[in-house]
Amino acid sequence: QVQLVESGGGLVQAGGSLRLSCVVSGNIFTSNTLGWYRQAPGKQRTMVATITSGGRTDYVDSVKGRFTISRGNARNTVYLQMNSLKPEDTAVYYCNLYNWRTSTTPGTDYWGQGTQVTVSS
Repeated sequence: QVQLVESGGGLVQAGGSLRLSCVVSGNIFTSNTLGWYRQAPGKQRTMVATITSGGRTDYVDSVKGRFTISRGNARNTVYLQMNSLKPEDTAVYYCNLYNWRTSTTPGTDYWGQGTQVTVSS
């Protein structure tokens, strides 16, 4: 059983900063990707940032230069440092773990419950 618990959301003024945290427990494969996704009201959930177990990062264009994804030393924690926040960043942010497939197990997605980020103008 895999659990992901997010924290750090809240209300912030435009230009401000927030740091999201996600702690993952359970069966985390050696090869995995941790990521942050967001979903605004009436819109689909989309990728914000991801980081592989090898440390490779990827960002959606709209957050490049403002957001930074990182892993904790224990490798089961992922952070999203969000700076220069804009009203359009308002959404529920979800933590995601993707365990890459092995010779005996298919690739599997796991999700946290989400944390609300609201940026006021």
